[in-house]
Amino acid sequence: MEDFSVFDIIGPRMTGPSSSHTAGAVRLSHIARKIAGEDVAEAAFTLYGSFAETGKGHGTDKALVAGALGMDPDDPRIKEAFDVAREQGIPVSVEFSDQPPKHPNTARIVITGSDGHVTDVLGESVGGGNILITEINGLDVEFSGEYPTLVIQHDDKPGVIAEVSHVLAQLNVNIAFMRVFRHGKGEDAYMTIETDQPVTQEMQAMILRLCSGINKLFAV
Repeated sequence: MEDFSVFDIIGPRMTGPSSSHTAGAVRLSHIARKIAGEDVAEAAFTLYGSFAETGKGHGTDKALVAGALGMDPDDPRIKEAFDVAREQGIPVSVEFSDQPPKHPNTARIVITGSDGHVTDVLGESVGGGNILITEINGLDVEFSGEYPTLVIQHDDKPGVIAEVSHVLAQLNVNIAFMRVFRHGKGEDAYMTIETDQPVTQEMQAMILRLCSGINKLFAV
């Protein structure tokens, strides 16, 4: 007999008419905000597939803006997200694309930070408020955000993965899933580590201090 969680049965706590088009869109954009270091000076969104076709009716555009502003799926301000962005002085733009996506509920979130650094995230809303991040800055990745997740940008060289795993073991953090993605041998790479417990800021600082070859680390 298959087990189901309460979340599977009643769905996520959310504001808006659709778990896929609203709650999932908020979560996608919220994670993109975290990947950008929660530094959002400007944001641009491109909607594909069903997101593009029915996004306005379901409030997907507002949901994406809300997530980039740090709102959760049940935040009552989602419907005023464009006004909130305007009040905070954050320019936002939304494009509805007719380019066919791999998944019908796909969005690209491009966040520009206060220093001009650009973070480009592609993701999918796969149903029930669940999501999948599939690309960061042009590099294919894959994680759902269902577990506490470390995303580490690092040099593709021997020893980096072992060092990170060793430090997590010292901190008694259990790894549920780990994947490594790279542009090519010896080039830029991303490590995604889904854990059974959150990795605190103090733990993240220890990883950065003790492990060589890491260029950026963030937790989602």
